[in-house]
Amino acid sequence: MLLRIVAVKYCRYLRKYMFNSTKRNPIVLIHGYSASGESFKVWEQRLSARGYDVSTIHICSYVTLTNEVTIKDIAEGFDRALSVDGRLKEDEEFDAIVHSTGMLVIRAWLTAYSNQRKNRLKHLIGLAPATFGSPLAHKGRSWLGAMFKGNKEFGPDFLEAGDLVLDGLELGSRFTWDLAHKDLLGSETYYGTKTDTPYAFTFCGTNPYSGLARFVSDPGTDGTVRWAGCALNTRKIVLDLTKQPHQGQRIDFDGSSNGGIAPTVLVKGLNHNTIMSNPSTELVDAVCEALQFSETDNIWEWYAKTSEKLTPKDITPWQQFVVRVVDERDDPIPDYHIQIYTQGSDDFQAIESFGVNVHTYSGDKSLRCFYVNLNGILNPDNLQQTMLPNLIIRVIASSGSQLIDYLGVNNSGQWDAQMNISSLLRDSKIKLFWPFTTTLIELKLNREPRPEVAKFLQRMAK
Repeated sequence: MLLRIVAVKYCRYLRKYMFNSTKRNPIVLIHGYSASGESFKVWEQRLSARGYDVSTIHICSYVTLTNEVTIKDIAEGFDRALSVDGRLKEDEEFDAIVHSTGMLVIRAWLTAYSNQRKNRLKHLIGLAPATFGSPLAHKGRSWLGAMFKGNKEFGPDFLEAGDLVLDGLELGSRFTWDLAHKDLLGSETYYGTKTDTPYAFTFCGTNPYSGLARFVSDPGTDGTVRWAGCALNTRKIVLDLTKQPHQGQRIDFDGSSNGGIAPTVLVKGLNHNTIMSNPSTELVDAVCEALQFSETDNIWEWYAKTSEKLTPKDITPWQQFVVRVVDERDDPIPDYHIQIYTQGSDDFQAIESFGVNVHTYSGDKSLRCFYVNLNGILNPDNLQQTMLPNLIIRVIASSGSQLIDYLGVNNSGQWDAQMNISSLLRDSKIKLFWPFTTTLIELKLNREPRPEVAKFLQRMAK
C-alpha cells in the first residue's frame, strides 16, 4: 500500500514538472547587490533537475560596486544584455527569477518603457526581493561597508561600494518611493492575473543570519530584507492637514493598481543567503508551480496553499511604513515628529512600537521608514482585526525659523496638531494596519511666511 502511494505521488510529480506539455518560457536570473551570476548556480541546477532546459536559462551578471552606476543604469544595461548575451528577440517572452536588488532592476526595466516590456515578462519570481530596500544599505556607504562589501579588484573603482545603488536601496529612499508610484500605485497595471501583465510572486526566508553576521540581523528580517518590505501589494494613505475639517475629505486612500496581488510567502528555515545557496525542496516546488501559473488558476488559492506549506505558524506580524511630509506646494518638510496614540478612559497612551525602529532617508529627511511590530495592536487570532479602541496621530513640524510658520503655530515657529484617524482602524477599504506589507503615508501641511518676510514700505506723509 505504501509503495502504491509513493508511486502515485511520483507520477503526479512527473506529470507536473518533467512531462508538462505547457509552454516554458526562457528564464532570466538576476542577482542582488555585491553578488554575481554565480550566486544562481544552485537554482540553475534545481530547475534543470525539474526538467528545464539549461540552454534556456540565462543568468545575468551586473555591476553594483561602482559609485557612479545607478539602478536605472543597470536596468538599461540589462535590456541590452537581454538581446546581445541572452540572445532573446526584441519581442520574445520570458520569465524572471530575481534575488534582492534584482527586483529593483527588473522593476526599473519594466517601468522605463512599459508598453514595450511588460507584455514580454510573463512570470516574475522574487526571492527575498529588496522591493523597498534594506536596513543594511545605509551602512554600506561607510568605510566599514567598503571594507567588507566593496570592490576588491584593483583599478579605478577599488574599494568602492556602489554609492548610487546603495542610495536607491536605503530605507525610505526617493528612488523606491517614486518607483512604487509608477508600478504599484499608478494608473497603469503592471502585475496581475491577466495575460498582458506578468504574474508576480515573492518569497522571503524567516531566519536571521548565524555566526558573526547575526549581529547585523534585525528582528522581522531574513538578515538583509524585511519581511514586510518584499511584497508588491503596497498601499498609500494621504492625510491632508492643509484642509480644515469642514473643507472636505482629509483622509484619502490610494490602493495598489495591481489589485493587491503578490503578497509575500514567508519561508521557514531560510535566510537571505540560504534562499539562494540551499533552497528547500518545498520552495523550489512552489517556484516551479508559480512559473506555470496561468490565467485559469486562482492566485488566492495558490497563496493560501503555499503559505500553509512554507510559513511558520507562530510568525510575528510586522508592518513597514514609509512616511513623507510635504507642504501644500509639495516641497519637503525635513524637521518633524510623528506620534501615534490611542485614547483610553483617562488619558492618551502612545503606541510605543511605532517609534522604536525609525530610519530617516539621508538624501531627503522628509522621507522616513518605520518598522512596527503589530503584536498588541492586532488580534493574534485574526490579524485583520485591531485591538485598539481608537487612533490619533500627532504631528510636530518646525521650519527652523521664526519667520516661517505652519498654519496654527505658536510663537516658537512650530506647528503642533493632532488628528483623529480612528476610521483607519476598521474601514474595509482604508486600513492603517496590514501585516507583512509596506504602507506609504503622505502628510500635507500648510507652510506660511510671516508678514515680516515681505511687505511694502509705508509712504511718508508730505
